[in-house]
Amino acid sequence: MANPFDLTGRKALVTGGATGIGEGIALALAEAGADVALTYRSHQPEGTLKAIRAMGRKAAAVQVDFVDMDEAAAEQVMRFASDALGGLDILVNNAGIIHREASVDMPLADWRRVLSVNLDSVWLLSQAAGRHMVAQGSGKIVIVSSVLGSQGGLRVPAYASSKHAVVGLTRALCNEWAGLGINVNAIAPGYTATDNTQALRDDPDRSRALLERIPAGRFAEPREIAAAAVFLASDAAAYCHGSVVTVDGGWLAR
Repeated sequence: MANPFDLTGRKALVTGGATGIGEGIALALAEAGADVALTYRSHQPEGTLKAIRAMGRKAAAVQVDFVDMDEAAAEQVMRFASDALGGLDILVNNAGIIHREASVDMPLADWRRVLSVNLDSVWLLSQAAGRHMVAQGSGKIVIVSSVLGSQGGLRVPAYASSKHAVVGLTRALCNEWAGLGINVNAIAPGYTATDNTQALRDDPDRSRALLERIPAGRFAEPREIAAAAVFLASDAAAYCHGSVVTVDGGWLAR
C-alpha cells in the first residue's frame, strides 16, 4: 500500500514559515515530500529555504505583512506560491501575533492589529486558496489555532478571541467545501518553545506555573506541532473535516 503520509509532488504554502511553529511545519512538509513556499515578516528565511532545498524540494519565500491585508494582497500571495512551485495543494495558515496587556488598558489599535493578522488574513488567504482548490477539485487547508481557542487565557483578550474565531472559521469552511474535495482542519498547539512564549519562559514564576499545569511537564517543540500539520495535509486525513487536533501535552485535559 502507498504511504498515506507521503506528500511527494504536493505544493504547500506556509505563512510565517521562517521561524517557530511555522518553520517546523515548513520543514516537516518538505521531509514528507512537498515543495514549500513560505511567507515571512522580519525573520530572514534563508536558513529554512536552504534546509528545504537540501532535501531536494523546491522552496521559495516572500515577505508579507499581514496587518490590514486586503483581497488583492491575498491573491498576490497565492499567485506567488503557485507560480514558484507550479501549483498549490496545501495552505497552512500559521502566521500570528500576540499582545499581552491588561484588558482595561489595551488600546483599540492593538486589538485591531491582532485580529487583523490572526483572523482577517486567515480568512482572506483561505478564501483565495479556496477559489483555486474548488476549481481543481482538491486541496488541504490547515489553520493554526491554539489551546486558547478553547480558553480565555490571561491578559491576551485579542489573541484568545482570534483563536476562538478561527476554529469557527475552520468549521464554517468545512461545511461548504468538504463535499468539493477540500479538507479544512485546525491545529490547537499548547505552550511551545517559540518567540511568542519567550517572555513566559523567561519569567520563573509564570513558567513554573505553566509547567505544573502541563501533564507532560514541558513545553512542546515546534516539530511536535508540525507532525499534526503533516497528518492533516496528507491522505491519511482524507476523512478529517472541521477537526481541531490538539497538541498540548495534556494541558486541556487538566
